Amino acid sequence: MALAGLMAEVDLPDKAIRFLSILLIIGGVAFYLVWGIAFGSWNFFEPRFVPVYAIFIVMVAFGGLGLLLLKNRE
Repeated sequence: MALAGLMAEVDLPDKAIRFLSILLIIGGVAFYLVWGIAFGSWNFFEPRFVPVYAIFIVMVAFGGLGLLLLKNRE
């Protein structure tokens, strides 16, 4: 029980969640830009490039959701 009093504050998980959420958003945007530049795939409706945009959307959505949940927790 005495060890629990010596532990760090609880805001370390908040910093970790914020860091990972921002990393997901930056990674998703970077993935989209690199893929678009490398393959010239700026057309959302071309069927062979749909999975790339799905990955981009999922990464940015989870990053944004993490930031929103962190904001609502405070």
